[in-house]
Order: sequence, then C-alpha cells, then structure tokens
Amino acid sequence: MAAVSNGRSAMDSQSETQNVVVDRLKRLYPAVNEEKSPLPRAWSPKEKYNYIGLSQNNLRVHYKGHGKTHRDAASVQATHPIPAACGLYYFEVKIVSKGRDGYMGIGLSAQGVNMNRLPGWDKQSYGYHGDDGHSFCSSGTGQPYGPTFTTGDVIGCGVNLIDNTCFYTKNGHHLGTAFTDLPPNLYPTVGLQTPGEVVDANFGQEPFVFDIEDMMRELGTRTRMEINDFPVPESHGEWQAILNKMVSTYLVHHGYCNTAEAFAHITEQPFNEDIVSIKNRQKILKLVLAGRMGEAIERTSRLYPGLLESNQNLLFMLKCRQFVEMVNGSDVEVCHRKSGYSPSYSVSPRPSSPIQTSVIQSTKSYSNKSKQSVEEMNQNNTTPTHNGNSCREVPVILADDGDVEMDTTEEFRNGHGDACNGKSNSSTNGYQNGNSHSNNVTQDDGCCDNEDEDMEVDVPVCRKSCSKPAVERILEFGRELYSMSQRLTVDKNSSETNQKMLEDAFSLLAYSNPWASPVGWQLQPSQRESVCASLNSAILESNKKPRKPPLEVAIAHAHELVKLMSTAGLGSCAFASLVDILDQ
Repeated sequence: MAAVSNGRSAMDSQSETQNVVVDRLKRLYPAVNEEKSPLPRAWSPKEKYNYIGLSQNNLRVHYKGHGKTHRDAASVQATHPIPAACGLYYFEVKIVSKGRDGYMGIGLSAQGVNMNRLPGWDKQSYGYHGDDGHSFCSSGTGQPYGPTFTTGDVIGCGVNLIDNTCFYTKNGHHLGTAFTDLPPNLYPTVGLQTPGEVVDANFGQEPFVFDIEDMMRELGTRTRMEINDFPVPESHGEWQAILNKMVSTYLVHHGYCNTAEAFAHITEQPFNEDIVSIKNRQKILKLVLAGRMGEAIERTSRLYPGLLESNQNLLFMLKCRQFVEMVNGSDVEVCHRKSGYSPSYSVSPRPSSPIQTSVIQSTKSYSNKSKQSVEEMNQNNTTPTHNGNSCREVPVILADDGDVEMDTTEEFRNGHGDACNGKSNSSTNGYQNGNSHSNNVTQDDGCCDNEDEDMEVDVPVCRKSCSKPAVERILEFGRELYSMSQRLTVDKNSSETNQKMLEDAFSLLAYSNPWASPVGWQLQPSQRESVCASLNSAILESNKKPRKPPLEVAIAHAHELVKLMSTAGLGSCAFASLVDILDQ
C-alpha cells in the first residue's frame, strides 16, 4: 500500500509540474496556438547526430564521440521550430561540464541542416561558440562577438521575430545582437565536439536567469505605439462618423435604447430606430436572463409570428433551455385571475434564489434537508398553502396593452388554477419579493437598459403546479422535447448539436443534487447568455437587420487578421493583442 501511495504522490507531483510548465509557457507566449504550432519543449531524439546522447526527459545533452577533429562535431535540434507567434522567443543552456576542450556551440538552424557540424558552420545555421566567444553565421569563419563560456555558465539565446534578429545572454547579461535577417522556422540547436561536454536546456520549464519578460513588455509597448501612430486618412471627420455609427448600431443591437438615444444626441447623429421594436426584444431577453423560458417563447411567438415555426433548430434550443430551467426551478407555469386585492410586484430578471418547484430541490434546500426523499420534496411542492389550495403567489409580466398575460392552457381554462384567494403566503418559495406590502426588487440590467416599465403586475397569481406534481410536468415536457427531436429533419451537424443538447439536459435528472453534478454547469445563469444572443440575432434577421452589429464583425475580423499574421510569420502578432489595445 505504501508503494502505491508513493507512486500516486509521484504522479501527482509530476502532473503539478507539467501544469506549472504549461502556465509559464502560456504566460510567455499567449498568442501561440500549440495545436497548430507546438513550442519547442525538448531535444529531438531523431534530429541529431549519433555522437549525441540525451537524458533527463531529453533536456540533457552529452557528447559520446571521439572528439579528435572537427569532423567529430555533433549537433541536436529541438522537437519543433520556433513559432512566429512567440514574437520574442528565448531559451537557456547551462554548461554542466565543458569537457576536454569546451568546443560547444549554441544557436539556431533550419530543418535539414547537417547535424555532423556545430551550429553556425553551414547555411541557415547560426551559433555562438564557447571556446573562442565568436559568432558563426552560416560560415566556417567566425566573428568576434562575446566572452567565452565554460562549466557553470548559463547562455541564453533569444530570437526577435519582429525584427528577425538574434541575441545572446551570459549569466543574465545581454550581449547584444549577434545575427540579423534571420529566416523563419528555425530550431533551437546545440552542438558538442569533445568528450565530457554536457549541457542542460531550459525551454521555459524553469524560470530563466535573464529577465526576458521585461524585454517582452518593451516590445509590446513598441508594437502598440506603432498601431496608435499609424497614419489615419486626412478625412478624419468621415472616419469619426463611421465609428460613431458603429457604436450606435451596437447599442441598438443589444437593446440599450436609452444609451443609444443619448449617444446619438451627443454625437449629433440622427436616431430613427423603432423604439417599440427595441423594447420588445428587451423584454424577451430579460425573460431569458431570468430563466423564464416559457414566457420568453410565448412572447416571441406573439410579437414575431412565424419566427420560431420557421426556425425549428432555434425553437428546439429554447425548449432545451426551458427544460433546464424547469429543473433549476426558474421556469414556472402560473395561473391567475383578477382580484380586488392588488399589491404591486416588481420582478427581478435574476431571482436571488431558484424557485424550488423542480423535481429536485435547490442546493440550499438539499443541504438543509439532505434526508428528505425526492418523493417528499415533490409532495412538499404540491402542499396546499392557500386555505387548502396549492397555489402560491408569484409575479407575472404584463402584456403590451397593460393587461395581465392570461394562461390559455386547457387546465387553466377548466378551472384548475382558480384557487387564488388574494393573500400572500410568507413561506412562498417563488421569486423572493419580501412581504406582500413592500414587494420592490431592483431589476438586474442584464444585457438591456433598466427601462422595462411593464415588468410589474398588480394582481396576485398562483402557480399551476397545483394541478400536477413538478416531477410529472418535467417528465411530460421531456417526452414532448424528445418527440420534437425525432421530428426534426435537419442536416447532420445540426442533428448532432441537437442530440448533444438533449442528452445534456436530460442528464440533470440522473443526480439528486444536479447543481453539484458534472453536468451542473448547465444550471449556471451565465449559460442563458448564449441563448439570449442566438434569439436576439434571429429576431433581428427576421426584421432584415444584421445578425451581428458591425462593431462585433470588425473585432472578429481583427482577431482573424492577427491569426493570419501568425500564419504569415509576422512576429508582431504576439503583441497586437486586441484586448490589450482596447483596455488602454
């Protein structure tokens, strides 16, 4: 058992070390996509001469040849070339032993270069040699460059992929530029020539002796200054008008009506947008952000007839989200009737706690009543709270004409929901609005301006859960959702996406506490935002408006241009971070 425990500890330690290395490399080279352009992390057991031996995870290099003449020289390349997206790349080599003569070379070389040579002796090969301190640039004749190096020294090699230059450091001191006009796709390389020579490489798995990060910050500042100082056409007013229009359309797209009007006034732009249309979208998006998907779907169908019928994939996504919100307790069917008692309710789009009408209680209730069975929970959800009736008061929204939106389900029409008596119950687990006489809750702005005045009601309502236990309603809705997925005839990609959504949603029912389950991420309020974006885009498209505002399109184009810069080998892409520039 002790051996097993020790083995696990070693594996955990190794995993932690790997994570630290990944984090350090990500910090050094954030623009690099290692799926397409892996970073050099070790020496290659393939791209080396046979006089080279590797050990310690292919980070230690030792010489095992005869070392009689220069024909016995041997080199090794790293596993991958330096990605252009690094912007500034750096690695260090520690001289563990200079061996007999210290004929060591540290540098760079292109793919296919002869490994039976020290770096710098052949074309597209560059090296700094320890025995004489000379730099060798694709030639057997060296040039004086820096000091010699020996056992215990740490030599760093840096490549500036913006200027295509190379520099070296010794024990943390910058030695100046060694090479210029470097070609792309060079490999870190070391060469040894006499017995006893041993070196260790640091590709970033350990902190460097030289402060390369300070140099990176300088390059980043220089790149951003070049972007800021880029000449703008003389017609500055025309460009400013275009930018103002882009900002205005962004605000309108996301429903910031008041802000858009104020911005148009300040910038002296005409504002001819349909205010009613903006507010309609605003109301729908607030419902989605509140998790009230059933109401959001109903309102969308009423305000935009035919939209969901013609876009079944969108409707399926909304209903999958509705199923999740039913489990979450946020999507509640309500029944109501007018009464002489009329308290004023202000509805928060994001309730402070889930409405516990789902098949599984909220995390809070679950932890407080861990011994309660699911059957007991469901029974509690249908326990009468209004003089023997199982109705509980929750707020609903008003229709556009100011009247309460009526529940038109068959059960309500048959009178099952006619049980409200106009009194508030203090133990209700609906939207927590406080007592029945002071029920004002601040609205969360969500993605919209806080201006939706008709999110208030002045009639008491009761839940339709009085007619059916929560578990039955959820299972019945799930069966309808499954039937819908079977009916949809769409392309293969959409089918796979729909199937995945359905499986994820249904999997919530497999856990007694779904909030703490592996699929509990679906219950997070942040998951509603992507649904909001898809529905908003579909509504805009149905009104002959762009699915995305020009400002977001321009930002997406800028991100793609940075990727193209990387593909083209332009090192400045590493410091052309759109986020950093916008945060200035």
